Amino acid sequence: MTKESSASDKDQPDFDLFSPTDFRYGVPELKRFLSEEAYVAYKARVEVSLARELAAFGVCSHAVAEEIARAAESVTAAEVYAEEDRIKHDIRALANVIASKASERAKPYVHLAATSYDIVDTANAARFRDALDLVVIPDLLKLENALIEMTLENSDVVQIGRTHGQHAEPITFGFHLSYYVSRLGKRILRLKEATNNLSGKFAGAVGVYGPLSLIVDDPEKFEQALLNSLGLQPSEVSTQIVQPEPVVDLMHAIVSTLGVMANFARDMRHLQRSEIAEVAEEFGTAQVGSSTMPHKRNPINFENVESIWKKFMPQMVTVYLDQISEHQRDLTNSSSQRYLPELIVAFDYCVRRLTRTIWDSKRNRPRLVVDKENMQRNFESSKAVISAEPLYILLAVSGHPDAHEAVRCAVQKSIDEHKSFGEILATDRELSSHLSKVSTERREILYNLERYTGIASKKARRVALEWRKRLSPESG
Repeated sequence: MTKESSASDKDQPDFDLFSPTDFRYGVPELKRFLSEEAYVAYKARVEVSLARELAAFGVCSHAVAEEIARAAESVTAAEVYAEEDRIKHDIRALANVIASKASERAKPYVHLAATSYDIVDTANAARFRDALDLVVIPDLLKLENALIEMTLENSDVVQIGRTHGQHAEPITFGFHLSYYVSRLGKRILRLKEATNNLSGKFAGAVGVYGPLSLIVDDPEKFEQALLNSLGLQPSEVSTQIVQPEPVVDLMHAIVSTLGVMANFARDMRHLQRSEIAEVAEEFGTAQVGSSTMPHKRNPINFENVESIWKKFMPQMVTVYLDQISEHQRDLTNSSSQRYLPELIVAFDYCVRRLTRTIWDSKRNRPRLVVDKENMQRNFESSKAVISAEPLYILLAVSGHPDAHEAVRCAVQKSIDEHKSFGEILATDRELSSHLSKVSTERREILYNLERYTGIASKKARRVALEWRKRLSPESG
């Protein structure tokens, strides 16, 4: 991530970069948390909090603390990187730049009693929290609300269910969507929990508060006050680094949420196959589907989300590897940890793209086209065969000793003799005899399979309304 060169071009992509996340899959609103300029600013903010707590605990004057604060707040990434290039240490470079802007009386208190990862881990916790709370989770709530609205709108739209890629039994499209409403809702709650559990540290080079013990009477109280000023809690016990599990949990919540979205994207993509054609992405009047086939209308948005999931899902392995640090600290997580912001950015890009694909926020209506006629056509194509399940159930309760096998054989006979399942049933005296024992009301379902959706409609609406309630601002 790079900082903007000026206000006039801040929204223009910079193509002189390596990562597509920067110039193709970025989220401008996340720059103030996750860009390199933002990272330096968050680290400087921790240094400001340190100076102010030093003053609060009587180690330096409040005037000195505010002088350091003014110096830290003016630091730029360019200055820090230039100093790092000279001394080969990023956090000492930050401290040096801050000190260079302070008076001689203030210089001794810059970065006093801190180790590098007191600053780094605390800054990361603060910026990840802010990115999630202020941008990512609100974006997820918009996606969830779009799914809820589409679930309610399609709760009664009959669709053929599919297992193993084959027609199974009737459901409703709303029920199909409610499955993702529930999965995504649970992931949002998990993301909120993981975000709230992020912690910082100010415990020194090996976590035992050695430097702080020299200058304050209660180093843990100092740490608590410093982190509270940043809206964080301290890790229960740290080494040179904060306990890694809160960040691991957050990244797992992000990657698993992206997995839910990729699963949804794959389902919708398959429903757009030419021979299925039950849903469709909106297609712009000037949009091109192929460089050679003018007729193509490809499901590019859903494909894009799944493709980005394929790229970033394996990064979770690296996150797990970063749990391991020898003794009180080694440097094996230093470089790999720098890629975590890119994961968050790509994730939020997918959230926004998926939301735009299914919902028109300006007109407050679905953007995903649901072809109810094709859903009905696909359902009708298997209507006779899918009566096999309710038929077997009705035969069983009528007393047939092996109803499942009898119906299976009838289905196979219809295939072998190239006859419809209905024709086979009409000439099977044994099955007809048992079926005559079933009430007319129950038998009616065999001829009105649109009604054989169980409680799909009811459950779809219940799930949608429950998640609307659970995720509403009033619910907390």
